[in-house]
Amino acid sequence: MIIKWDDVHTAETIALWNREAVRDGYKEMTEDSFRRIFRHEPHFDPDNTFLLLKGGKVHGFACGCTGGDLPLGDAAGYITCIVLAEECRSDENYGLLLRALEDRFRHLGKKQADVLFFNPMQLPWYIPDTPRHEHNNAPGVPVGSALHAFLLRSGYIQRATQQAMYLNLADFIYPDDIRAREAKAAEQGYEVSLFDPSRHRGLTEMLAGLGNPLWEEEISACAADGRPFVLASKDGAAAGFAGPVIRQPNGRGYFAGIGVHPDHEGHGLGTVLFFRLCKAFLEIGTDYMSLYTGSTNPALRIYERAGFRPVTTFATMRKEFNS
Repeated sequence: MIIKWDDVHTAETIALWNREAVRDGYKEMTEDSFRRIFRHEPHFDPDNTFLLLKGGKVHGFACGCTGGDLPLGDAAGYITCIVLAEECRSDENYGLLLRALEDRFRHLGKKQADVLFFNPMQLPWYIPDTPRHEHNNAPGVPVGSALHAFLLRSGYIQRATQQAMYLNLADFIYPDDIRAREAKAAEQGYEVSLFDPSRHRGLTEMLAGLGNPLWEEEISACAADGRPFVLASKDGAAAGFAGPVIRQPNGRGYFAGIGVHPDHEGHGLGTVLFFRLCKAFLEIGTDYMSLYTGSTNPALRIYERAGFRPVTTFATMRKEFNS
């Protein structure tokens, strides 16, 4: 039997997650983390959340996410997760939960269902072959998982893959060829250092020129609050950024991204910014870094040069509804 969410089933749902979702590498949940990730997330809606009950007990959990304020939110409903007990893991039961989500999205006037990184419900997962190092969100469904295979069988198109990369900062070295690249950029008037409002100008204009509203909002806030980030500048004028440089409580280096203004491309600044970022994390006692990149992104070579290794692949997926 499929029912809509009821808080009375919270403990059973957490127990299901900790038995089954962890098999795909997701971090186990406590009552506090379940509430933070699901129940208290502003886009949580009990009408978008479903349970599969057998004998009155929770054997399946599916959660979706909608909102006109989300990217693509006018057209898309987001699938956050579908989790089934091992003894109930069948196409029939996956289908019951998936159809409940899809029917809800259609009822809300959505044109498609997406498994995509725009979903604000962020699911942390453990990085394989590490001392329980974790990443704070999953940008899609793990490639090779039972859910990934079922979605492919159910008409979902794999639109792209996101490669998760990992670096234990104890292994990081700032190599001589990067120092030489930095020196060459300096000969052209560029400097890469931590942002200093007394020395640097034009940050607002540089961020606007990158065309990424999320970067613009976060890095501007860092500048206002005094949180450090790495800046490339030419004669004091901002040309690119990397950061912010923040060590999370779990030891991970959090950063929003790296960008170089189009007017300053072609000088190797992106590579220097990234290596300087790694060095800055190491200097504040950060244990590790993890990030996502497209499997065909040229920046993959920069990450590998810094010592990052691929650890997990996630798929972004979509199904368009027939009108």
